[in-house]
Amino acid sequence: MSRFGFLTALTIALAATPAFAHGPDEQEHDRGAAFGEPGDANAPARIVEVSIREVDGKMLFTPDSVTVTKGEQIRFHIKNEGELEHEFVLGTAEEIEEHAKLMREMPDMRHDDPNARRLAPKESGDILWKFTKAGEFDFACLIPGHLEAGMKGKIVVK
Repeated sequence: MSRFGFLTALTIALAATPAFAHGPDEQEHDRGAAFGEPGDANAPARIVEVSIREVDGKMLFTPDSVTVTKGEQIRFHIKNEGELEHEFVLGTAEEIEEHAKLMREMPDMRHDDPNARRLAPKESGDILWKFTKAGEFDFACLIPGHLEAGMKGKIVVK
């Protein structure tokens, strides 16, 4: 494929991908997303501690399941206790899978989004998120190979 053809295909793929912004100047796609919206730093939030690590060849989130009440705001305090870089990305199952495919094609892609955080080993960070809709949603590490090694979890909004 020619360079022009590759760039055209890449542009189309990015345009068709669910909106995962990669910087503060990009569109504010997360407002009103199927799985909620960025939280309000001035509103109360329940803190959910999440650890990330590798164990015996598996990559894990602990806990790997969180139950939330519709309308509840959660501050995910995420700590990478592992030896590798990891991500915590919130989304629908479909969005997670499509974005994982994109990450396999562009493994150096970095996230700077309200619903995603990439952490170096021993680093910690927060995601503040308000769950405005009931349903089941996912969180995962989309660094190539990590999702396949079990690095995913479920959020149930009742």
